[in-house]
Amino acid sequence: MVACPRQCGCRGPVTTVITPMTVQSEYDPPTGPLSVLHRDPSFVIVDKPAGLLSVPGRGPHLADCLIARVAQDFPDTLLVHRLDRDTSGIMVFALTRAAQKTLGQQFERKRTRKTYVARVAGQVQGDSGQVDLPLIVDWPNRPRHMVCHDTGKPAQTDWRVIARDAGETRMELTPRTGRTHQLRLHMMALGHPILGDPFYATGRDADYDRMMLHSATLGFEHPETGEPVTFQSAAPF
Repeated sequence: MVACPRQCGCRGPVTTVITPMTVQSEYDPPTGPLSVLHRDPSFVIVDKPAGLLSVPGRGPHLADCLIARVAQDFPDTLLVHRLDRDTSGIMVFALTRAAQKTLGQQFERKRTRKTYVARVAGQVQGDSGQVDLPLIVDWPNRPRHMVCHDTGKPAQTDWRVIARDAGETRMELTPRTGRTHQLRLHMMALGHPILGDPFYATGRDADYDRMMLHSATLGFEHPETGEPVTFQSAAPF
């Protein structure tokens, strides 16, 4: 724990790793058919590939994104939530305004059920635990974020070891909050960055063809019936 070296107004201790700023590679999204896992009149579930933006970025070179591809098949597509560009896995898009409102409220009120699978660097000690560290944008180095105990927003992640291999650990991660880069920062703060992370992994830990983080399970209450539904996607790594 050290004093905050950033310009965030933080007066308290932070957990930080001093590394050079990582520059993300030129945007080259994957091609291939849209992977639709489920569709009904109120929403559609799709499997996002790593390397594809959830929504358009700034500029025409960042126009290709998952919501645009989904809208080609489902013109009424509406955004509910996002995944980081380098994260793969399950996303839900609403197909009606009513469903968008209901699903959006469930995400906002933390009533959804989400689990992720990750491969992280090193051998994680223990079989389960929780990271409870507040997060804030790292303004001089945005879009990076960082831990800040003074002005950061609360963030909690439950973790469980699935398997251990030479030099790495396979983890199940369950976010209790939905902060930007939460899982990535919490694993780095634990001392085990996610392999292939272009922002928070360094050296050999960053030298992978994708970030090893996948949204594996998403559950929520059906926006029309109120019944609980759960969708799963196996990690492609």
